[in-house]
Amino acid sequence: MNEISRWVAAGIAGGLLVAAAGLAQEAKAPATTRTAKTAKMSAAEVVAALGKEMGAKAAADEFSGVVLLARDGKPLFRQAYGFADLGLKVPNNPETKFNLGSINKVFTRIAVEQLALAGKLSLDDTIGKWLPDYPNKDAAARVTILQLRDMRSGLGDIFTEEFEKGAKDRLLKPRDLFVLFANKPLLFEPGSKQQYSNAGYVVLGAIVEAASGQDYYEYVREHIYKPAGMTSTDSWELDVPVSNRAVGYTKEGPRGPAPGGARRNNLFTTFFKGSPAGGGYSTVDDMLRFDTALRSGTLFPDGRKIAGIGAAGGTEGCNALLEQMDQGYTLIVLSNYDPPAAMDVGKAVRGWFGFGD
Repeated sequence: MNEISRWVAAGIAGGLLVAAAGLAQEAKAPATTRTAKTAKMSAAEVVAALGKEMGAKAAADEFSGVVLLARDGKPLFRQAYGFADLGLKVPNNPETKFNLGSINKVFTRIAVEQLALAGKLSLDDTIGKWLPDYPNKDAAARVTILQLRDMRSGLGDIFTEEFEKGAKDRLLKPRDLFVLFANKPLLFEPGSKQQYSNAGYVVLGAIVEAASGQDYYEYVREHIYKPAGMTSTDSWELDVPVSNRAVGYTKEGPRGPAPGGARRNNLFTTFFKGSPAGGGYSTVDDMLRFDTALRSGTLFPDGRKIAGIGAAGGTEGCNALLEQMDQGYTLIVLSNYDPPAAMDVGKAVRGWFGFGD
């Protein structure tokens, strides 16, 4: 089964990822989604416009990060702007590692799909089959992996009151995050509607562990990062020294901007360690390798090829974008500023090419 499938990601809840069509079903994208209209600019013209636009945004302090535009896996534009550390005046560079936000959900989803194809789980399995000790027995009995994957489970968020009050350095594994949400009632009847859910993807991460027999982070390293050649991608803890890692800066945290309207470090509003729902780190080069692995069929045992992903992640001091556009184009934007720093770049590039939203 080597045909190109389309994985459509519709941005809701502040532009974060929610997948609207399943890999396992080889779903086709609607004709209006990321398909080419009459081209407005040539590739050379887009590259020139992108350089001009990003220079202006950086000069106005509206963007800090790295932008990569490629075609058929070959970079056409690759440029860094702003600072990885404002206090120390360390500039970003093309190899800087940025917080991916919810783009980590793409990795979790692929892990689930890999295990389903390998016969190690079924998308119709309930939470309780794999996590018999899951605190919410109602959810364990009724919510399926498919509903978790498609955000139709009734589970809610992880940025709860418990997260705000708790010690974040204790949230190191998927199961550790259950204290943030698992005892809360379902928000709606499973399957009855779609609503963005970080909690659902945390539970998927725990199911990946149970079905594979591996730690979640070990699984994605071995089955996604390694075969894709992603050597600068992981969910590092905040107190671990990581070379060339950008600090996130925000004006939108609970305390608002710093004196004089400056940005604050997002240290106290982010997770201590990335989870199956988001918060890992990567570089534009690694994300291009990931794009290449998807398009070439490297990540699935049946060789299926994935094109058409549009995924974004965003929170205070973090905005990331991966766009698999038509005609072999890929746009990757990683920023350590608030949304919509990266998503605005994606909107502009799609418009220049004449691609639909």
